[in-house]
Amino acid sequence: MKQSLAHAALVVNDYDEAIQFYTETLHFTLVEDKVMSATKRWVMVAPPGSTGTTLLLAQASNEEQKSRVGNQTGGRVFLFLYTDDIERDYKNLLDKKVKIVRELENQPHGKVLVFADLYGNCGDLIEPP
Repeated sequence: MKQSLAHAALVVNDYDEAIQFYTETLHFTLVEDKVMSATKRWVMVAPPGSTGTTLLLAQASNEEQKSRVGNQTGGRVFLFLYTDDIERDYKNLLDKKVKIVRELENQPHGKVLVFADLYGNCGDLIEPP
């Protein structure tokens, strides 16, 4: 059996503000933005150079979904983003005024910091050893 993870959904308040954050702040690529209906779009973003899983930005459409924006994982990290230069990306996060939840530190699995996206979801930025 062979399987792969294609997309991971992230509930957001607004498609356009989420696209702006992920593309302009984190430098993700907008892979697709397709109108599905008057209220729904198929929006995928991916880290620069990535050929794997994409992040599907899903605009909350009801009160229950809206209550999950910014806290889909109960405060745990939702995104594990590998980088080839954490110092460069750390500077970018600071320059873009992204909230740093846990400062850069060395861990057995590499250099790591935790940041929050525009809604408060936490992400690990990791430079493997």
